[in-house]
Parts: sequence; structure tokens; C-alpha cells
Amino acid sequence: MSFDAVDRFLTALDPTHRETVDGLPRAEQERLAAAWEEELERDTDIDTLDELSPPAAESEAARRVMERRSE
Repeated sequence: MSFDAVDRFLTALDPTHRETVDGLPRAEQERLAAAWEEELERDTDIDTLDELSPPAAESEAARRVMERRSE
């Protein structure tokens, strides 16, 4: 298991977003991974989901980060 935030973020993404983020410069990947970690830390709904299924919580946070990026 990788402890690198970018690797963990890429794993949490759906395949389409994973391919998109994988093609970005490393600095942008790190920015998105940091936003993803913030989303995981601050959202209480995700905290609850995390207790039930950590991978589902990580995927939900990744989806939210990518959704905001598209805005």
C-alpha cells in the first residue's frame, strides 16, 4: 500500500478521472491530492461513510474534488 497522497488519490478516482489526472503535471496532481485529503478530513458525511467503507469514502471525496475542478 502506497502512502503517497497522489497515488492514493489516483486509486480513489474512477478510471476516466484517473486517466485525466495521471496526464497532469505532478504539481497539479499534488494540488488535487491535497484538496482530496482536505475533503476527507473536513466532511462529516464522509467520516460516517469512512466508518462503513473507507474505499467508498475516498472515492466520494475524489469525485467531489474532480467535480469542483470542472466548475
